[in-house]
Amino acid sequence: MKIRSDIGVAQLKKHGEELCGDSVEIVRTGQADLVVVSDGLGSGVKANILSRLTTKTAATMLRQGGHIEEVIDTVAKTLPMDKVINAAYSTFSILQIKNTGQLYLVEYDNPGAFIGNRNKLFTPRRVERIIAGKKITEYELEVDDQDWLVLTSDGVLNAGTNGRMNVGWGWKRIGSFIEDSYAEDRCAQDWAEEIAGLCNTLYGEKPGDDVTVVVVKVRQPVHVSMLIGPPQRKEDDRLVVRKLMEAPGAKVVCGGTTGEIVGRVLGRKVFIDLTSVAEGVPPVGMLPGVDLITEGAVTLVQTLEHIKGNTHLKELKTRKDGASRLAALLKRADSIHMMVGMAKNEALDCNDVPAIYAYKHHVIRDLMNTLRSQGKDITEEYF
Repeated sequence: MKIRSDIGVAQLKKHGEELCGDSVEIVRTGQADLVVVSDGLGSGVKANILSRLTTKTAATMLRQGGHIEEVIDTVAKTLPMDKVINAAYSTFSILQIKNTGQLYLVEYDNPGAFIGNRNKLFTPRRVERIIAGKKITEYELEVDDQDWLVLTSDGVLNAGTNGRMNVGWGWKRIGSFIEDSYAEDRCAQDWAEEIAGLCNTLYGEKPGDDVTVVVVKVRQPVHVSMLIGPPQRKEDDRLVVRKLMEAPGAKVVCGGTTGEIVGRVLGRKVFIDLTSVAEGVPPVGMLPGVDLITEGAVTLVQTLEHIKGNTHLKELKTRKDGASRLAALLKRADSIHMMVGMAKNEALDCNDVPAIYAYKHHVIRDLMNTLRSQGKDITEEYF
């Protein structure tokens, strides 16, 4: 895996409408990410149905291996022209980014994409051709770390019309704002929300059109390696710790006893971080060479709640407790390797042990499945 895509979506519905007339469909596979953006003719329920039909059709066909020409032909026949105003019932942009860095983008009647690297726009080569009677624009290029794209509906270009300035924002002004607002450490979602937020302000907080902003930031993959619980055989302690320390990316240890084992093998002392104390969450440990040491079962359960409840990454990054910090690491990760120790916890033989400890391995399995469902590449190993 050479690159990964961080994708953020922000939308505003036209003032007075119940639904946004634009639709976005995102499909993540092991080899590529697909993004389909569509703007339905008009606004409200009818536009929403038309745009959703477009995105669902295109995404489903592409997911099943359909060629782009087949997709465009199908969409074009499904959504003919409005003969009264000579406009398409639905426009679309289809983006495919492979994890090898190959990018393909096709646009039909949507505003041109903003493409850049760090804080500078650039204009890649593009080709115009006719498919199924529709004039489309295609881009093919290689992307790498810190390249990005911003896809928009025309409600973004029109921001300001009938608003406070009564002047359309326009492609060049948007491009300048995007360049100025770029930040390497800002996630795609936050960036998309900032652009949409400015559109809302320009519209006087009463958007005159549906607004869609899709930000795609290309970056190097983020790896996390986790050691959860001691190995079944004590003689495997050194092997497990060596595997953890040699693994790529951030290193996490879950469980107090497990942390002590890692510290002993490395010849270092684990210190308790008292600033991480939070209600209901045990404090974290500190050990040079390890990014995070947490308590086991309780922290894993609360981490799972953050992941399932989709607690915003921005909120998690402001907290110091172990569950929030672990959830933030897992949310940012593209691939996670879980090393699970199978040692029996003698304390579980006591009758007054909380049930949460007995079900720790069920929690671990639930966490793995939840992360997989969110597009994470999860590998597992047992000791």
